[in-house]
Amino acid sequence: MALERGPSLTEQAADEIRVRIVRGALQLGESLSEIMLAKDLGVSKTPVREALMQLKREGLVEVHPQRGTFVFSMSPEQVGELSELRGILETAALRLALERNAAALVQSWAGTVGEMKTALSESDAERYRILDGAFHRTMFELAGNAYLLEAFTTIAFRVQALRNRLSLEAELNSTSFGEHEDLLRLARSGDATAAEALLVRHIEWTRSHYLAKLAGNGAPGQGTA
Repeated sequence: MALERGPSLTEQAADEIRVRIVRGALQLGESLSEIMLAKDLGVSKTPVREALMQLKREGLVEVHPQRGTFVFSMSPEQVGELSELRGILETAALRLALERNAAALVQSWAGTVGEMKTALSESDAERYRILDGAFHRTMFELAGNAYLLEAFTTIAFRVQALRNRLSLEAELNSTSFGEHEDLLRLARSGDATAAEALLVRHIEWTRSHYLAKLAGNGAPGQGTA
């Protein structure tokens, strides 16, 4: 697709490349060509180069001197570390959101879970994974701590990229949805302790299934970058 000329071609290019990475159109560890991306997006190499630098700061792109630019890749150890950090941040966000904005959290989650159910019934995996990401982000938006939200934002795109590579499987989505329903139920009941424990198990479930996917696929994204 050709991008429209506008005040910030760099931002437009970054948005488009980011979407392709997060949604899986570009594979983990895939080599990125400035020339090919510029041609595909209908712009010069300069905004593409600047966009890739922005995505590097977001952790979605890796630049290797004398080798080139690649979509980020993660070893099993790095997946474990990312999941560990995610658990720390999300449990803190959930606890604070329940303490400070419980009614708003329940209301937002109820709407999101309803939409997730519709997406599942329509086999709309792309819509489901977007809603899944929104479900988790809501905790940070309602936690009442801007620094916690900022910390989450630094890993959010990588988390979503990994989540998207799991949500292509209907059975995994069904299991995931059940856990989101349970989180909503616990939030409604005000059982913060049980909700935090379930959230930890939910994140661990995601970690273990992604590691299994890495092993089953020959660790995609690990050879080129």
